Amino acid sequence: METAELIALLHQVRDRVRARHPESTSGAQPIPLADLMPLVHARDAALGKVAAIGSVNPRPGGPINALVQGWKKLVARVLDWHIRDQIDFNRKTIACVDAAIEALNANNRALVELGGRISAVEDVARELKDIRDHWVLWRAEWERKLQSNEVQFLRSIADLQGAFQHRVTLMDSNYRDTVRGQHRDFEALLQGLGNDIQKRLWSDLERMRLEYERLIHAELRVVRQRSELGREDSTPRRGGAEEDQSPTMLPFDYARFAERFRGTEEYVKQQQEIYRADFTGRSNVLDVGCGRGEFLEMMRTAEVQARGIDSSAESVAMCRAKGLEAEQADLFAHLENLPESSLDGIFCSQVVEHLPPERLPEMIRLCASRLERNGIIAIETPNPECLAIFATHFYLDPTHTRPVPHPLLLFYLEEFGVGGLKVRRLSPAMESMPSLAALPQDFREAFFGGLDYAIVGTKL
Repeated sequence: METAELIALLHQVRDRVRARHPESTSGAQPIPLADLMPLVHARDAALGKVAAIGSVNPRPGGPINALVQGWKKLVARVLDWHIRDQIDFNRKTIACVDAAIEALNANNRALVELGGRISAVEDVARELKDIRDHWVLWRAEWERKLQSNEVQFLRSIADLQGAFQHRVTLMDSNYRDTVRGQHRDFEALLQGLGNDIQKRLWSDLERMRLEYERLIHAELRVVRQRSELGREDSTPRRGGAEEDQSPTMLPFDYARFAERFRGTEEYVKQQQEIYRADFTGRSNVLDVGCGRGEFLEMMRTAEVQARGIDSSAESVAMCRAKGLEAEQADLFAHLENLPESSLDGIFCSQVVEHLPPERLPEMIRLCASRLERNGIIAIETPNPECLAIFATHFYLDPTHTRPVPHPLLLFYLEEFGVGGLKVRRLSPAMESMPSLAALPQDFREAFFGGLDYAIVGTKL
């Protein structure tokens, strides 16, 4: 029984060893390991012999065999002291074998670990070999890709540089255009401001001149009034309708009166521009009743030789102060003293309404006789067909005698040899009276047309 148990125990130990060290039986290791199984079997056999020391072999049953077995057992007990050292030696030897097996197992484990490391090194070596084998191809491909990327990068840089240069050129061009535009605008604005300053300067100078002229006229008026008062008792005044109606004999400044109620010089010049084309190219023009000289100034700018007469010494002084040719004279006496056909143009504005009605034909006769053939005459006067003239301008002037209808003036001109007559309506009443727009158009044109009219004709 003890032997069977010992053998079973040996088998368990063997199984444990094999389970603990499976690599010892594996043939897949890179380093071949020593096979310890024969040594294990020999140890197991030795253990079996050690276990059998002192035991008696079994024999068949019977009295003799029983006697023999008893005798053997007695001999074994007697000899036990003699084999005790052998048994200890055997057991020590078995322990030495176990230690050797354990050492060999440790060596196997070390070899397995070393084999694993060698296998890892071999894997790395294979990888290195693969890298070395493919290094040339990889390097050539890498250099090719590097060269391709470098070329592409340089092309991109060139494209970016070209685009940047183009954008810089466009920005520079736009900037230059903007600067030029701003410079032009600045020059235009500067020129406009300069012109505006110049206009305002000339306007201020003109206003100052007019103020000085008004002061001069006021002083002249004071001097005249004082002289008139000094002569009132000593010198008798001449009678006659013409002398009574002369603006020079009025007890107020007629020039100032004309500027307030007729308009400023600039306004009158603008209104008289319509006659520029009629008298352009003439060489000897007479302005009857020249006043402040607006028509004479226009003729001077048109390079037309023109002179004027007026019964007002102040008006004549104003014209001469402007460098215009003018003299104080009675229109009838002056025309009477002129040679016949000595003029090629006569202009008469806002005069005939101051004359007595019975002397108007004489004035037209004298003008027509002093005109040469194809000489032009223009007469301007308030329009009595416009009812608004009686409510505003006509009766403001105390020197007006009566309005002259244009059919009557046309008749006088035709009577004394003036033809090609044209009537022009001037200064529409609706411009100064916007309320007239509420009237029907045909009614407004018939009774509220131009405040003035002009008749232009040619000597036949």
